[in-house]
Amino acid sequence: MQHAVGSPLPPPHQPGQVPAAGWMPTGQHPGPQHPGSVPPPPAAPPMPYTIPRHVPDTTGHVQLPPGGPVAMPSTPPAQAAPDPTSTTLAVLLIGPAGAGKTSVAKYWADHRRVPTAHISLDDVREWVRSGFADPQSGWNDHSEAQYRLARRTCGFAARNFLANGISCILDDAVFPDRPVVGLGGWKRHVGPGLLPVVLLPGLEIVLERNAKRSGNRRLTDEEVARIHGRMAGWYGSGLPIIDNSQMDVQQTAQVLNDVLARSIASPPSW
Repeated sequence: MQHAVGSPLPPPHQPGQVPAAGWMPTGQHPGPQHPGSVPPPPAAPPMPYTIPRHVPDTTGHVQLPPGGPVAMPSTPPAQAAPDPTSTTLAVLLIGPAGAGKTSVAKYWADHRRVPTAHISLDDVREWVRSGFADPQSGWNDHSEAQYRLARRTCGFAARNFLANGISCILDDAVFPDRPVVGLGGWKRHVGPGLLPVVLLPGLEIVLERNAKRSGNRRLTDEEVARIHGRMAGWYGSGLPIIDNSQMDVQQTAQVLNDVLARSIASPPSW
């Protein structure tokens, strides 16, 4: 086979032999050679991929806490009177069915100067639709399990609200003589900084208010009287008690502020 003059083929070589001087593979051309020149350094290897640092869950732009008890509210300086309307607080409003807990709690939360949430244990319990443990059916293992679950849920929500600078008021019918539905569970789930206040109007007022309720919130007169009688055990407990028999919702909320101011200055032992 003939080849054009000026395009000589490189001499053949066998495996293991060094190609002739000046020979380059087909398609490659040597650059200008300069005696004593140093070949360029090899390209730097690519930077290794860095795994992004884990970012904790957030609510909006505020980092959520890991979950823990709420501390006691700090006592203001002695020269300044405590102002419960502008302090971040966790309040537990206790009372029998028909005491007005939910109405007072909502009004109190609506009229504060700082962000405040209302958490009703009855509302959380009613998140369960099919299989709901109706309180009209009485207290049993099923209703107790749902109560405990609702209380834990309320406590978790309260801690997260408070950690993000939002006060909260919870309402629940807590019995003084029944540890299973007593204050101990609330202290475990929310913390010792929770301020309990008892709302306890007279029996006739509770019966009248209960008669206006509907659905599973309305109890029999016998059940209301039994609950009210057990709530009387809060007298002598050391917890603040408000008898709102002759007060409307606004007046009761004002008295609640006065009670909380005293509780901030001298937290109750419970």
